[in-house]
Amino acid sequence: MDINEIRFSYDKKTFHLNGITSRIAEGRITTIIGPNGCGKSTLLGVMAKNLRPSGGEVLLNGKKLAHFKPKELGKKLAVVHQQQEAPADLTVEKLVRFGRLPHRGRWGQESELDDEAVDWSLSCTNLLNKRKQSLAHLSGGERQRAWIAMALAQQTSLLFLDEPTTYLDIYHQIEILELVKTLNRKHGITIVMVLHDMNQAIRYSDHIIVMKLGCIVGEGAPETVVTVETIKQTYGVDVVMKNDGDTGLYMVPLGI
Repeated sequence: MDINEIRFSYDKKTFHLNGITSRIAEGRITTIIGPNGCGKSTLLGVMAKNLRPSGGEVLLNGKKLAHFKPKELGKKLAVVHQQQEAPADLTVEKLVRFGRLPHRGRWGQESELDDEAVDWSLSCTNLLNKRKQSLAHLSGGERQRAWIAMALAQQTSLLFLDEPTTYLDIYHQIEILELVKTLNRKHGITIVMVLHDMNQAIRYSDHIIVMKLGCIVGEGAPETVVTVETIKQTYGVDVVMKNDGDTGLYMVPLGI
């Protein structure tokens, strides 16, 4: 996916994205980080065609995103939004089956391929034994995995995750991020996600995009982008970077 000079404004006065240019590498995990309000989720929204840019263009496989019809795009990329809503009595399996909508014909009949895709998605997210349970009876981590399973049922090669660990405790945060890594490494899905936790971004990303005030201020491999200078410039926080053998690179905040 190529992002070329994207500009976006909610109020037609202030640009919330100001000339964003980047490229999402196939088969890798790319994480967008930056302060609150810097444009991370807005950029993801433009990349998913949920928001229409004021200028510039996004290309997917060489084709302008604006030229994709909804069902066609639904076979190419899937999105798990930060806030998802569904009836509390909806079962996990019924939720996941909504991910098959782009693949159904004019009359909407389900096929054996739909059943196989749903089973695969539930298996990937370790929810086979929860398929008949309602969303109301799931933990926060299980609900997030259910939404990811619905996205996986689309069987796309590109998956967007907007702050997938929000509202989860540390155990379920790591559970989701390990799932993300497995989807990428084992199943070859290209993943773009928005995260707030810097150390999680370092540990689970191949490529990091750092944003501030609607602009990209740095991007590249975690070890080259996440530096003392970049964190100070972007967040106004003093940190020290450490790399302790098996632990790998991590950041320790010192103060402001």
